Amino acid sequence: MPREIDEAWIDEAIERYRRLDVLRAEFDKAVAGHVVSVHSPDDSIEVLVTAAGDITDVHIRGSLQHRTATELAREVQAVVTTAAEAARWAREKLHDEVFGAFRSLGDR
Repeated sequence: MPREIDEAWIDEAIERYRRLDVLRAEFDKAVAGHVVSVHSPDDSIEVLVTAAGDITDVHIRGSLQHRTATELAREVQAVVTTAAEAARWAREKLHDEVFGAFRSLGDR
């Protein structure tokens, strides 16, 4: 028995694929352009990170003369870890904003 082809479903699938491609491009652009600022626990280091996880700038406040290398390394590690978490959080929020209303083919 031959299978019926649901041309309307195929047309909708193609249109949804195109829409998804547009949304993916919007998401990629938003992720690259969205910058989050995070600070070390002692507030001496600020890191700017995109939602894509790229560190775009680092600011060190105050003098480094009063710290040991171990103390500075601990602050840098903490702020970089926080930056990675902030980037992940920002990506998730942007994903929800861009793809939130997008429904699957099974939801038609």
